[in-house]
Amino acid sequence: MKIVVHDTASAMRELLRRPLAERPDGLREMLSPLQGAMSVMGDVDLVQLHRQGGGFRLDREDPRYLPALQRMREAGVWERIDDSLATAWERLEASVPGIKHAETVHVVVVLGNPDDEHLMVRSGGYLGMGGIPGAIELLMWPTDANLDKIGHAAAHELHHNVRYANVAWNPMTVTVGEQVVAEGLAEAFVRELAGEQAMGPWSKALTGTELDSAYEKITAGIDVAGMQNLPAYVYGDATAQHMGQQPVGLPDFAGYAVGLRIVDAHLAASGLTAAQSVALPARDILLNAGVSTSA
Repeated sequence: MKIVVHDTASAMRELLRRPLAERPDGLREMLSPLQGAMSVMGDVDLVQLHRQGGGFRLDREDPRYLPALQRMREAGVWERIDDSLATAWERLEASVPGIKHAETVHVVVVLGNPDDEHLMVRSGGYLGMGGIPGAIELLMWPTDANLDKIGHAAAHELHHNVRYANVAWNPMTVTVGEQVVAEGLAEAFVRELAGEQAMGPWSKALTGTELDSAYEKITAGIDVAGMQNLPAYVYGDATAQHMGQQPVGLPDFAGYAVGLRIVDAHLAASGLTAAQSVALPARDILLNAGVSTSA
């Protein structure tokens, strides 16, 4: 696998100095390395996804943007991501020799919008998208906490990237079980690589009776299928409503915490690691964890 972490620091610095009218085209050019891999989803407008997903604003000047970008450069964000991805791939390749993977994975890091509630309040100022083999996008607004964790988020996304080069993902048939297992595996993989402190805020958002309640609700809906039905189960009601979808009575990122509980039960029962489990069907992991599924 060839991993290419693109120099979006230089590209964004140039883009943010251009007239507002030119910025959408500049962003489209910056994100173009993802386009080939993303084409499996059809005619995807990466600029529109950026606007919807909490990326920096294209329609107004903001004096916070260039200093934030400089802070990321000084913190070595791009180098940290490159190093973390190399370590993550080495572990995955060693754990499952001969595993299928994208020939090249293009990685872009993009400045987020500090006024976006989903990014800043619910996601700790950073998030990633890596489920399409060959493409990883990391979005962040730099904070003391997430500057230390952005490399680990990249490893989380690489686990997804390799998983979905091996496990079929269909937006019409994907289930709650697959989505929560994938998130639990990716967070357990980060823990294997760098310890519990490296994990994101998502899988640790729930504890105690709140986690127990979420576990009961999510496992009861484990066979719910169709991507349009999953956000509330995985990301929680607030995010589902933000996406224009129906809530089901779950707090933020409930699916991550429940997914990690399921994966931990699978790891204990099977003796496998999250790296070794990267390509296992969700059904096997759920059964090892004692979760009934008809899938």
